[in-house]
Amino acid sequence: MSASQKDVKECLNCVLVRCHSGQRGYNLFMKANLLSWLNKGRFLDLNVLQWAVPLFLSVTALLFEFVEHSLEGELRFDLAFMSETIIFGLMGPVIVGFIIAWMRELVNAERQAMAEVHVLNRELENKVAERTTALEERNAELAHANQELQHLDEMKSEFVSLVSHELRAPLTTLNGGLELALQHADTLPDSARRTLETMVGESNRLTQLVQRILDVSRLEAGKLEINPGPVAVRPLMEQAADVTLIPKGRHVEWEFTDNLPPVWADEVHLEEIIRNLMRNAEKYSPPETDIVLCACQQDGYVRISVKDHGLGILPEYQENIFERFGRAQRGESAPPGWGLGLYFARKLIEAQRGSIHVISPIWQDAQAPGAEFYLLVPVATFSEE
Repeated sequence: MSASQKDVKECLNCVLVRCHSGQRGYNLFMKANLLSWLNKGRFLDLNVLQWAVPLFLSVTALLFEFVEHSLEGELRFDLAFMSETIIFGLMGPVIVGFIIAWMRELVNAERQAMAEVHVLNRELENKVAERTTALEERNAELAHANQELQHLDEMKSEFVSLVSHELRAPLTTLNGGLELALQHADTLPDSARRTLETMVGESNRLTQLVQRILDVSRLEAGKLEINPGPVAVRPLMEQAADVTLIPKGRHVEWEFTDNLPPVWADEVHLEEIIRNLMRNAEKYSPPETDIVLCACQQDGYVRISVKDHGLGILPEYQENIFERFGRAQRGESAPPGWGLGLYFARKLIEAQRGSIHVISPIWQDAQAPGAEFYLLVPVATFSEE
């Protein structure tokens, strides 16, 4: 086929498509406007047609019968003439009149339904416009409230950071003085020495609280620097245990799998998280019980867990224990704490693409069901390195 023939064929196809589209549009237009067009002229009004058509048919049939019988010969009002006159001149027009009346009722019902639909559409449009306006106003109020909350959150973060920085300087001086005084506490009475040791412990605890609040504030503000890299798990956990558990005389049970791969994490922050879990296990379990430290590979992660033989964590507390100020034990008998350690651990491990979880109970002991806190840290791969 030549190029000119292809062009002609394409032109014919375009003409056919446009004709078909035009015919469809014309049909839709006629269907949509047929009822109104029929009722614009009185000669096409169904109220008029209901009587005009039967009357016209009746007169036409009667004239036809009279003419037909007159042409055949003598006009006689016999049975054939009367039956044809009744059927074609009376019954037929009456039936047609009933049909037109039925059509008129259908048309009126449809017109009424269309009018009601138009009214409902207008009401719906008005309601949509009102709801849209109300929604826009509500969105504006929410945006304004969100801006105020963001401003308050920034002010809170700045206030916490300022207070933390301002508290660290006098606490450092206080800790130094107490440590110096404690070095020369041999000459003091026993009661004074115990008081001094208590002051040193509480000062260190207050320093840790200020540092933790500062770290949480920096993490939430996105200002805490994360430097991930390949980290060997067992040496890191052994170092954390030597600092946290061994000095307090806690017996540690190790459960490690062979050929454990390195993880991709920030070594300093990961060790801080593990130390926090070890401190919790030491704090919430009896001194004579063991603390189990485990590490194994689980799919593309290394599972690092710390198990204790404490009182366990109730199910209603397990969902909120990783939230800010969440505590596993409450009341006057609960060990001292602020409920920020696990919250900070969750935020910190999530910043390293890991996660933290809890399982309790883990032992078949009603008095000491224990708890297991475990981390899922991604395995270091060649592409990450």
